[in-house]
Amino acid sequence: MTKIGIILGSTRPGRNGEAVAKWVLDIASKRTDAEFELVDLLDYNLPHLDEAVPPSMGQYSKPHTLAWAEKIGSLDGFIMVTPEYNHSTSGALKNAIDFLFAEWNNKAVGFVGYGSVGGARAVEHLRLIAGELMLADVRAQVLLSLAQDFENYSLFLPKEQHEQALTTVIDQVVAWSKALEHLRKAA
Repeated sequence: MTKIGIILGSTRPGRNGEAVAKWVLDIASKRTDAEFELVDLLDYNLPHLDEAVPPSMGQYSKPHTLAWAEKIGSLDGFIMVTPEYNHSTSGALKNAIDFLFAEWNNKAVGFVGYGSVGGARAVEHLRLIAGELMLADVRAQVLLSLAQDFENYSLFLPKEQHEQALTTVIDQVVAWSKALEHLRKAA
């Protein structure tokens, strides 16, 4: 069965992303074409990148890196839930991505952003990063406005049309994850 990780890309106290990631998981879990799980960066307690050897060499030495690599390596695709901080993604998500290389390769990724402009700039930055990591980013995306999809900028109440957009993201991530399976096996 294809396994998709929903990566919660914020570690900030009181983060809005937790409600968003749980919404994604709730919708995805109704499907039977893949298995979905929430991958919360808080559970991995990754410090600022502290590996001496570049990740592309695959010579991880720290227990936290090995645990993170095992989790990401066990998945076939991803949906990254990202806040937008200062026109980009969170430092925590970027740092988590930077820890690894081969574990990301030949997998699909979709994005759910949230912020003042729906997290669009964070998603665009993540698309550039995905290319370097041989992650196939899907076209569809979900962009959630802090002003329109959150009451008082904190209570998540997504507009109805976002569920269809999310379904399209999930459809594409699952399809591409399955299509890339032969490349993952060859590697």
